Order: sequence, then C-alpha cells, then structure tokens
Amino acid sequence: MNLLLDLGNTRLKWALAEDRQWQAHGAIGWQDDMPAALARAWQALPAPAAVFGASVVDTLRETLVATAVTAAFNRPTSWLRTPAAACGVRNAYPEPHRLGVDRFLAMVAAYVDGLAPCVLAGVGTALTLDALAADGSHLGGWIAPAPRLMQQSLLGATAQVHPQHPGRIVDAADNTADAVASGCWLAAVALIERFTLHMAPALGGAPILRLGGGDASTLLPLLARPAQLAHDSVLHGLAAWVAAQ
Repeated sequence: MNLLLDLGNTRLKWALAEDRQWQAHGAIGWQDDMPAALARAWQALPAPAAVFGASVVDTLRETLVATAVTAAFNRPTSWLRTPAAACGVRNAYPEPHRLGVDRFLAMVAAYVDGLAPCVLAGVGTALTLDALAADGSHLGGWIAPAPRLMQQSLLGATAQVHPQHPGRIVDAADNTADAVASGCWLAAVALIERFTLHMAPALGGAPILRLGGGDASTLLPLLARPAQLAHDSVLHGLAAWVAAQ
C-alpha cells in the first residue's frame, strides 16, 4: 500500500491506496497545528510501502507535511512535479511544470478511466478548465477566480457592498446579498459552459463535462448541460501515475 497526498490551497487530502482502491482516506483543512492533526489522523494506519505527494502549495507547507510523514511512518515523501507526458496524457504547456500538477493528475484520472474526450472543471480556490482529447492530448485551458474567491474579492474591493447575510443564488436578485452570490456563482457557470461550447468541435462535438473540487457539488445543479462529479480526481490520478512507474 502507498500513502497518497493531495496538497491543495484549502485542505490536504490523503488516501492509503492499494491497486487504486482506498483502504483509508481523509481530508484536513490547513491549520496552525497541521503536524498534530496528521498524527491523529494516521495513528492507526499501517506503515505504507511508499509515500507520494502532489502539491500546489508553498515549499514550507510541503516540508511540514513531509516531516509529519517521516514522524508517523519513517518514510520519505516523493513529490510529483508536472511532466510533459505521463499515463497517456500529453501536457499542452511548452513549459510543462507551469501547469498545476492538480490539473494534470485530474486529466490522468479521466484518461485512464476511459472518459476522454472531456472538459475538466476544478472548482476550488481557483476555477480551472482543461480540455482533454480522446488521444490524451491536453488542448489547453482557462483559469479564473472560483465563486467564493470572486465574492471575497468583490467584498474586499468595494466600499458599500457589504451584505448582512449569505446570499442565495436566484435568477434576478432584489437585494445585495443575493445579487453578489448569484453573480459570482452564475459567472462561473457561464465560463464553464462557454469553454465547453468553445472546445466541443476539437473534442468531437459532445465532450463529457467533469467537475471536481470542494465546490463542485454546489455548482453542478446550476449548469444547463449534463455534467458529472469527479471525486478525489487528483488522488486517483496520482494512484494511476504511481501504478505506471
């Protein structure tokens, strides 16, 4: 069994995996005492044969997690950096490492499961969009603020937009709270649908749309086109990458 780590901007997700099947898994939001939180989460786990991580955070947090892994299991952590190609997926970026490893691994997970051609939307801190062709070619993508970040940016940059309660997503708002929530969430919906429509001809006309990330389930019912949730796609992609080595 291997311990797989997905270090995202909001939280760390982990899975103890064997043959791409989870034996145990969990998620922990970033906090001041992350080493203690990881020690508690892992205290009953058997020692993994190896530990692999995918990270979009800073080196300090990577080091913090690697130290916790060593303390818990006496194992080093191997960090995957985005390659030019792996597991049948070919990175569109001329400088491969510039593509977030989370985006690359989400494409690997989709490709090895036979879901290409597809559009992958990651709805986390950022909203990421990627097009993956049937032959594993990454055709490029877009990045924008995700809905919650849009709301935070708007509230932080305006003097008089200060809703007194969390807003609802409605067709046409009659108060500021609902207007902010609706505008931000539906802007994300519009961007996803525009990208999918724009890339459809290059993807054979009817690509699968997959949503991943912490806010994917909230955004899913707002879409006008069919879509599916991609659970733990970074970890699944990492497991596929490990299995291919």
